[in-house]
Amino acid sequence: MTASNSDRPSPFGIHYDEKVYFFIEGANLYAVSRAVDLNIDYKRLLEHFQNKSRFVRANYYTAIVEDQEFNSIRPLIDFLDYNGYRVVTKAAKEHTDSMGRRRVKGNVDVEMTVDMIEAAKHAEHIVLFSSDGDFVAAVDAVQRLGVRVTVVSDKTMCADELRRKADAFVDLNSVSALIGKPNEDRSATPRTVPTGTLRARPSVATA
Repeated sequence: MTASNSDRPSPFGIHYDEKVYFFIEGANLYAVSRAVDLNIDYKRLLEHFQNKSRFVRANYYTAIVEDQEFNSIRPLIDFLDYNGYRVVTKAAKEHTDSMGRRRVKGNVDVEMTVDMIEAAKHAEHIVLFSSDGDFVAAVDAVQRLGVRVTVVSDKTMCADELRRKADAFVDLNSVSALIGKPNEDRSATPRTVPTGTLRARPSVATA
């Protein structure tokens, strides 16, 4: 007998009886998903976690340039705000490099780390969407509180030390059919560019 979609195990390794939180580093996930040609449907992603676990909260983090007349990330932030996500933003710093090129730098690692450790007091499983090796210490702290951690990214871009530290690793390509948008439905969720720096393997500059 073939199992229905609702009965199939989650490829994220989450379970119906687990209290689950997930954390998204916006600029990092954008860069990785773009590299693998995946346009994430954030509504489908959230619904999957809600249907497959005792889901608690979805957290999305990004840096933004606040003084721009129009900020390209704003439509996505608004969409997530209205569709069940907790969105944490941080002002990005803008400067001109030695070649006269405009550069934007923003880092939300501290905010994510603090929130992950706080969530670990209540969670049984945390899913981290990032390839950044700077989260190794945060993952270790969460694990020492008895919480399982799954990292989701592309296997060729994720920092090796982060993959090794996680309890489980999910390659983004393996869940593309589950959380990606069909080609004909690319306009449902705004696809805009979060601000920040991707520190993965290989190294990428600003998003």
